[in-house]
Amino acid sequence: MATVAIPARTTALLLDIEGTTTPITFVKDILFPYIREHLEDYLSAHWEEDECKQDVHLLKKQLEEDMRQNRACPIHAVDQTVHTDEEKAIREVVDDVLWQMAADRKSMALKRLQGHMWRAAYTSGTINGELYEDVTPSIRRWRGHGLKVFIYSSGSVEAQKLLFSHSVEGDVLDLFDGHFDTAVGAKVDAKSYERIAERIGCPAKEITFLTDVTREAKAAEDAGVNVVVVVRPGNTELTEEEAAHYHVITSFGQLEVTGRP
Repeated sequence: MATVAIPARTTALLLDIEGTTTPITFVKDILFPYIREHLEDYLSAHWEEDECKQDVHLLKKQLEEDMRQNRACPIHAVDQTVHTDEEKAIREVVDDVLWQMAADRKSMALKRLQGHMWRAAYTSGTINGELYEDVTPSIRRWRGHGLKVFIYSSGSVEAQKLLFSHSVEGDVLDLFDGHFDTAVGAKVDAKSYERIAERIGCPAKEITFLTDVTREAKAAEDAGVNVVVVVRPGNTELTEEEAAHYHVITSFGQLEVTGRP
């Protein structure tokens, strides 16, 4: 198994989740279907609670902004089975959320509601976060060499923490020094990585980012961050040009720490 050296100047590792620490199938076949299957019941059960009201408010604000920007928006079909104003309002939220998910939107409003729904699933034991078997041993090894480890995912910080605190390996949240989501910016925007470097408190050149998405890799690279592309089963295949350009690994175990005790 070929190894890839972590640049000696690296002080922090920044990890993506989907397709990097966690199988894409966990997100696509477990997390997202859970939302689709339980969304209407969840909204009905929590509709009058402050947290749910805030989630709905943010979704409506997002929809208003989309309309102002002339972006595509969900079309609410007339449903003869809906009779009360509350039922109508819930159905419209359901339509909006399902439309955003189908369009692979990454809005903070959507991620916030999803995070709250997953919290209930994790805490009840309905769902346990999946991790590749090489992830936690490698992170412990990196930390043993004095490296800090952070997460950057399009999923909300709350959803990230739920995954790692209710994982198949138990609570491994203490392996991470911090979490970032799209509140810091889109993962395909170089400015996001500059902001993360500022918040971590180190130059961008001291960060090594692990991701399976080359558009994210390019954005990080443009910000001066070191990049390693992770190829896992089910991930999008790299082009020949991408495979030649980036350092590529199939397991965290291939990353070798250099220049540190």
